[in-house]
Amino acid sequence: MGPYMISKILLTGAAGALGSELRAPLSKLCKTLLSTDLKPAPGPLLPNESWAQADMGVMDDVAPMMEGVEMVVHFASRPDEGPFDELLHSNFLSAYNVWEAGYRAGARRIVFASSVHAVGMHETAAGIDTNAAHRPDTYYGLAKCFAEDMAQMYWEKRGLETVSMRIFSCTPKPGNVRALGTWLSYPDLVRMVTAAVTAHTVGNTIVYGVSANTRAPVSNERVSFLGYHPQDNAEDYAAELMAAAFPADPQDPAQMRLGGPFATVELGHSGVAGIKAMSKT
Repeated sequence: MGPYMISKILLTGAAGALGSELRAPLSKLCKTLLSTDLKPAPGPLLPNESWAQADMGVMDDVAPMMEGVEMVVHFASRPDEGPFDELLHSNFLSAYNVWEAGYRAGARRIVFASSVHAVGMHETAAGIDTNAAHRPDTYYGLAKCFAEDMAQMYWEKRGLETVSMRIFSCTPKPGNVRALGTWLSYPDLVRMVTAAVTAHTVGNTIVYGVSANTRAPVSNERVSFLGYHPQDNAEDYAAELMAAAFPADPQDPAQMRLGGPFATVELGHSGVAGIKAMSKT
């Protein structure tokens, strides 16, 4: 008897940098893949893939897509800090729509792209694990906390499973000294999402989205049952990154907190701009 194949997966944010990496791997795990984004399909579709152009902040767009969906891989959101009223639609309301519409349609599990910024004000040196309390660094991080708490509630009240993946620095290669601990390679992203989708049971689980970095500042030891085994290590880039590093400053929260520049940015202002400034160009 072969491995169980998921009937239908809905992938949101499918035109984004990370969503684009997931389309092909997810298509191999299910009979039908429905990819969706605010943008039109970026090119040819996979043999078992269809595309829906939709706004996840609008329930009338979300609910019809949930028909027959067994699992939702939810990556759609504004991927940066911004004014609260803008995040309210794209990050808060879209999350509610996914969980509520998924529950109504009988979905089994949501695999959610959460973020380090849900715990971004924790000290890097604290060595936290997946039981750490929320300490958001921005409205963006607060939206991730909202979704994680909603996931817990929908599991306990309605039996809808969720894996919330607190993604750190997911890029083709690490771009600065901070990323020596926080990097998540694209292949390890695929490994993590695949583990979250294929795990037999998960209840409500949080996992940190980092590769097998020697200097990883967080621990996934409590959630080994998920079966996520990262294989890449940012240490391979250590000499190059350390040579280009800014001077160390232990009084700078951007260097001492998990959220990096998001820990110091003014609420409502871009944190991605600060990360780019830290990175080697």
